[in-house]
Amino acid sequence: MAPFTDVPERARPHFRRLRDLRDAVALDRSIAPEAIALSMGMSQDFEVAIEEGAGYVRIGTAIFGTTGET
Repeated sequence: MAPFTDVPERARPHFRRLRDLRDAVALDRSIAPEAIALSMGMSQDFEVAIEEGAGYVRIGTAIFGTTGET
């Protein structure tokens, strides 16, 4: 999970680094990087996470709102 920010683009370096780490581990173990799914990104930054390779995102707030909303 990247640090919370209202500017999704600020999360990109964190997602890119995780993808790079995944790729390095996969190649070191002779596994296709695509075989190791990345779960990263939340409602505020999921589009950037997908651009950086996320296979899974968490979009609960976008669906259900924040705690206390009616």
